[in-house]
Amino acid sequence: MTVINLKVNGKKISKEISDSILLSDFLREKLSLTGTHVGCDTSQCGACVVHLNGNSVKSCTTLAADCDNSEITTIEGLSNNGKMHPMQEAFKKNHGLQCGFCTPGMVMSAVDLLKKNKNPNEKEIRDWLEGNICRCTGYQGIVEAVKDAASKV
Repeated sequence: MTVINLKVNGKKISKEISDSILLSDFLREKLSLTGTHVGCDTSQCGACVVHLNGNSVKSCTTLAADCDNSEITTIEGLSNNGKMHPMQEAFKKNHGLQCGFCTPGMVMSAVDLLKKNKNPNEKEIRDWLEGNICRCTGYQGIVEAVKDAASKV
């Protein structure tokens, strides 16, 4: 067992955890942050993407113990005073989601992209999101959502 200290969605947390618990399981099971989805357990689908110290990571292959003294942002942490993040608004407006399962990971990845590239072109967006799989939308709405959000953030 290990004690980890984190800042999750702006809130300081100290928890005793198993050394082998994955970050995705820690967030879902220990903190009840169920917006982080687990779709594959192999780092293939990207549904589990969260921000670790400001960078997108796949939480299904990240040990929670390795995140000690880190800052984590989940999809629940993007909204501000009940107002959706511009990327969340853009996904809604541009039909960037259908079933919604991949959406949290897509949104988190896209937010990270815009932090690193304020005005990505379509190829750059598609390349960045290559590690995220959507089985429903055909990606065009997702790409449009990222372009729309880029004009607002």
